[in-house]
Amino acid sequence: MDGVLADVYEQFLNYEEIETGIRQPIEDLYGKPEEIAFKNMGKYVLSKGFFRNTPVLEGSIPALYRLNKQYELFVVSAAVEFPQSMEEKYYWLCEHFSFISWEQMIFCGLKSAVKGDIMIDDHFKNLDSFDGRTILFTQPHNYGLENKNHTRVFNWQEVLDLLL
Repeated sequence: MDGVLADVYEQFLNYEEIETGIRQPIEDLYGKPEEIAFKNMGKYVLSKGFFRNTPVLEGSIPALYRLNKQYELFVVSAAVEFPQSMEEKYYWLCEHFSFISWEQMIFCGLKSAVKGDIMIDDHFKNLDSFDGRTILFTQPHNYGLENKNHTRVFNWQEVLDLLL
């Protein structure tokens, strides 16, 4: 969900700018893990409203709408890592992706427990353990890092081109 549907980088940049008065150029974050790129990341993700008010990643709503018509689609989030985020993520999904039912939402710990045919994620750790087809959604933390086992996409149109 985060980094694929929810634009957490924009949210991190916004929180950091409010706190420090400085907005990092996105290019400076390429290849850096999120916890290195944002020194107060832990504080931000524990802030009330962080996940509830995260911007939607461009193109994700119409793309998921189309994919939901053709696939048995589930939105998976390792929300248990930040338990207060589960409620916020639930309401965020309901607001922005109203065509996704509660039965299609999976809030879990490790995504390695998830089985299916296709997984779209922005973290290698989630894709590496998945048995089906894997699609790496480009985000600054994975930019420039390669893994031949995953198909890299840069936006939702590329996902649609692959799957429809």
